[in-house]
Amino acid sequence: MIRWIRIFSLILLLTAALSSGISDRASAGEEGKIVIDGSTTVGPIAKAFAEYYMSNNKDVNITVSESGSGNGAKSLLNKMCNIATMSRFMKDGEFSAAVKNGINPVAHVVAVDGIAMVVHPSNPIKELSVEQVRDIYKGKYTSWKQLGGPDVKIVMISRDTNSGTYETFEKLVMNKEKIEENAEYVGSNGAVRQRVQSTPAAIGYVGLGFVDRTVKALTIEGVYPDSRTIASGVYPIARPLFMFTDGYPKLGTHLHAFITLYLTPRGQEIVKEIGFIPVTQYE
Repeated sequence: MIRWIRIFSLILLLTAALSSGISDRASAGEEGKIVIDGSTTVGPIAKAFAEYYMSNNKDVNITVSESGSGNGAKSLLNKMCNIATMSRFMKDGEFSAAVKNGINPVAHVVAVDGIAMVVHPSNPIKELSVEQVRDIYKGKYTSWKQLGGPDVKIVMISRDTNSGTYETFEKLVMNKEKIEENAEYVGSNGAVRQRVQSTPAAIGYVGLGFVDRTVKALTIEGVYPDSRTIASGVYPIARPLFMFTDGYPKLGTHLHAFITLYLTPRGQEIVKEIGFIPVTQYE
């Protein structure tokens, strides 16, 4: 997976530079103001990058909003932000709409993430298959007893449908089959974690960076989600994380320095510290 992402990033960078030249449309970045909007999964990376960058560049103001990947794409399309953070690739329709509005979306793969299935720490279940997870969310399994756990009703927690994490889960786990109508939908990874940690019968899914001691990540298809299994492509529910800009930022601007921070040693350390996987990590 990491090798594919590195090649993918290089192709996008060269394509942007060769086909349209280096864009000077990042004027806000040049002026010392950078506006970021989008994914709640990529949000912690963007916030940590912003804190680090502003601490070293006192004349720069960076704001980070977490309205979801879909809304991040809309913000970039409507020229409301300089960077759209997305936990999925931009859809064809979003890309086409952006181009029609004079925006040239360029993708920067800033990290790799695995989607962890999490339950309450008291739940004795330790492992599920992708098919079992799909059947839980389809409503085929309604009690943990059917899976070897306690005789209690399963509480399904899902991300909202505007989320890139939801769309990745829908594609890699659900095979685009419909989630059972009794599932609860929440607006962020943090909200999923909070709901699961307070509900013994709950199951949810979050980005790897949101797994902590308050919830228990499950082994899926015999593979536990961690940096090694995700970077090597063994863990089955994984995806790249993106930041999109309008064109490739002009060299020498704050926007360019910020958007390439993930390639620096400190940027890679930040990604690791948050719990995600740097695209430069070799396994």
